[in-house]
Amino acid sequence: MAQLVLTVVGDDRAGLVKALAEVVSDHDGNWERSELAELAGAFAGIVLVSVPDEREAALTAALHELDGLLRITAHSGLAASDGRGDAETITFSVLGNDRPGIVREVTAALERNGFTIDRFTSQTREAPMAGGTLFEASVQARATQAADRERATSDLEQLAHEIQVELTVA
Repeated sequence: MAQLVLTVVGDDRAGLVKALAEVVSDHDGNWERSELAELAGAFAGIVLVSVPDEREAALTAALHELDGLLRITAHSGLAASDGRGDAETITFSVLGNDRPGIVREVTAALERNGFTIDRFTSQTREAPMAGGTLFEASVQARATQAADRERATSDLEQLAHEIQVELTVA
């Protein structure tokens, strides 16, 4: 079975997921995992599908027929046995006053200490009592071969103090 990672973007409207799911299903594909969202009037997401090897080219061609409704890019996925399950992880959340550069600084601390991001979810929202805007992120990162979890945690805690955000490491 081939695995395809699909990135999808289009103007938000009813029926987008259904149209994509029909094309995947029509080619004997299996919708395995997805992250889909409406962002500022656009519909965007990423979908992991598996498809029989002999149907991969036909599925990829059929996805292009959705142009005008969705812009879809297909990327070859990696086999599930790529060693990710054995790697050490670090999971944490960030909450504080929004300002430019928070994501850059957090991701730099992770990279510097040998971690790569597996999941990063963020949003800004109005601060209910204080006024202004809050930045909130939830992050899961995986160790590379040269990772130092203890130092990464220390660097993230130091950064949280410097930029005055709350950091919660799980």
